[in-house]
Amino acid sequence: MVLTTPLIAELAQRGAVDVVATPASAGLLANNPHVRRVIVYDKRRAGRGIRGFQRIAAEMRATSADAIYMAQGSLRSALLARTTGVPVRVGFATSAGRAFYSRTIPYRKDLHHAARLWQLASATPSDTPPADRTRPRLYPGAVETAAVNTLLAASGGDASRLVALAPGSVWATKRWPYYGELARELSDVARVVVVGSAEDRLLAGQILSAVPNAIDATGALSLLASAELIGRCVALVTNDSAPQHLASAMDTPTVTIFGPTVPEFGFGPLARHSIVVGHTGLDCRPCDKHGPPECPLGHWKCMRELSAGDVGGRVRHLLSDIITHP
Repeated sequence: MVLTTPLIAELAQRGAVDVVATPASAGLLANNPHVRRVIVYDKRRAGRGIRGFQRIAAEMRATSADAIYMAQGSLRSALLARTTGVPVRVGFATSAGRAFYSRTIPYRKDLHHAARLWQLASATPSDTPPADRTRPRLYPGAVETAAVNTLLAASGGDASRLVALAPGSVWATKRWPYYGELARELSDVARVVVVGSAEDRLLAGQILSAVPNAIDATGALSLLASAELIGRCVALVTNDSAPQHLASAMDTPTVTIFGPTVPEFGFGPLARHSIVVGHTGLDCRPCDKHGPPECPLGHWKCMRELSAGDVGGRVRHLLSDIITHP
């Protein structure tokens, strides 16, 4: 959803934009000036089964849309779009639901995914979109600001200079194992705040064991409020995971650690002053599109051989560069 916001902004120049979203991602569009309405499709609860499917299709039909842009390429989404009767349905030629589209465009592997999504709205998708139109943007509001203020006030101590660490990932092999050591490395330049979901609390506990004055924000904030918190940080260090995209939307300098995946897949950081870190000397990288549950070769060198000193040095260099070239 974060990477879809440049597409939404582009379409908003032509008319009102309504977005169909899952319950998990719908909140990210709060306060977005380019969105008229968010239609929440909860396929496991309120939208479950044929009746729920038909109800969502009716809601979409009531918007009187003249085109649907398929940022999500599943067969279910394609069937939903086709059921609405909207004549123009645009999606990628590689998507599972492509048979139900009225127009397909190439899936450009050489572009960042935000740029690929933006091309759905382009009359000439072979062109490379300008970078200033493909950086995602989120719009935290008063609710998110208040939530972050409360969290930081409760943490005690100085919260004027923060570095965010995001140790989690849905994919086990994408979780770099040395965030605790990195927190110690950076404790003299900034206060550490740990961001992530409730599932990342164990990882946060390991960081707090290494640096007791670190702030644990895991599971404490909504996604949009997490974006607000990341936006207040001088930098984010993250795996190839969702917080990286929140930082891109808030233009927070980012150090992304890539292990089994690579930024060439199209999901690297887009914030200014951002860098990627990866083990370039391994022939086995990349080994998976997402990151396998376990290393196929059993050594996990892509992560284990990236030390806290290496990453900490890159973070310090990044912060120094920001001061020199703001």
